Amino acid sequence: MNDTQLSSPGATAAPLEDRRVLLGVCGGIAAYKSAELTRALVREGARVQVVMTEAATRLVQPLTFEVLSTRPVACDMWQTAPGTRIQHTDHGRQSDLIIIAPATANTIGRIAGGLADNLLTSLVMASRTPVLLAPAMNVEMWSNPLVQENLARLTNLARYHVVPPESGELACGVDGAGRLAPIDQIMDDARRLLSPQDLAGRFVLVTAGPTYEPFDPVRFVGNHSTGLMGYALAAAAQLRGARVVLISGPTALNPPRGVEVVSVTTAIEMRAEVMTRLAEADMLAMVAAVSDYRPTARATAKIHKTSGDKEIRLALNPDILAEVGSLETRPLTLGFAAETEDVVAAAHRKRAAKNVDFLFGNLVGGGRGGFACRKNSGVLVDRSGTQESFPLVDKAELAHALLDRLAPRLATRTPEEVT
Repeated sequence: MNDTQLSSPGATAAPLEDRRVLLGVCGGIAAYKSAELTRALVREGARVQVVMTEAATRLVQPLTFEVLSTRPVACDMWQTAPGTRIQHTDHGRQSDLIIIAPATANTIGRIAGGLADNLLTSLVMASRTPVLLAPAMNVEMWSNPLVQENLARLTNLARYHVVPPESGELACGVDGAGRLAPIDQIMDDARRLLSPQDLAGRFVLVTAGPTYEPFDPVRFVGNHSTGLMGYALAAAAQLRGARVVLISGPTALNPPRGVEVVSVTTAIEMRAEVMTRLAEADMLAMVAAVSDYRPTARATAKIHKTSGDKEIRLALNPDILAEVGSLETRPLTLGFAAETEDVVAAAHRKRAAKNVDFLFGNLVGGGRGGFACRKNSGVLVDRSGTQESFPLVDKAELAHALLDRLAPRLATRTPEEVT
């Protein structure tokens, strides 16, 4: 067996980690929300350079952004920052992504017209960096044909992307479209733009969460899975360009943006949904903690407590992963196995027994991640016997690290590899 211990879980493990983001803040009332966006970017490891228009500084003090970003705010095209040769060109060229939030009608029009008459528009004009626009304005401005024409002109160019505003009560007291998109939505689009699109055009099928096997209307046999790992993997695949269907057992999690979610309860229901979609899938990630057993009978009414013990007879549930592995033609398949001991041996044994391409074994409990925890660790094994150990990291980070390993195999997969 070959073992590689990773000190970090992959180049794209955290799309914003150590990436240079230029955040342009324009003079709209939503400028105060840009402070929250700055915090969110910094929290995910981005190096944020804030650039404010003069109008924005009348609404929010630059000091606010300097404290949050830990960098001086750039406002004046004629001011030279220490170590910067030409401020109105260097900041743009040195960034991996430009986000303009809020993007006002004025700034959108200036960029669409090719103007470079302030620091922010000059930085946009003097670089080829992708630009993410998050418009926010009065509803009448947003619906103005000229604003829509300017946006259409920009989005016809591959460089420009838009997070549309949401509807709601605006600062002027009117209800309608024009309110800045939620911060998490802007963050999702930023992650997508900074993620490799190595799954573009692919269909990825993911299972997540527990299954509940009821024995009366109020009780069930189940496990402690919350679905976090599967949801993280589905979200990461979507960010990398895939069409994703997430077949989810019972969970309290919000569906990842852009992902189709199919809700199920039992193992038999999950099997049916997987098999229905399997033929068109390019990749299957079986992350769900499927119950191994189900009660042989289900009472139609609640079973009340009486004196003495009760027995519940259990029947073996279908092994969805093994069934997929037995098929002559199947997608690239990743299985998951939660273990409490000897995870490496168990991962190799289960991968071979289920005949899948990859299997990720993780230890649960004892501070090692797993169920009901935001972090996870474990070992990934493949058909060649290679094993790769992953340290304890956030599940979103681990999801990208695993896709880093699987995506190249998907691109080079030959028909012989599915037998």
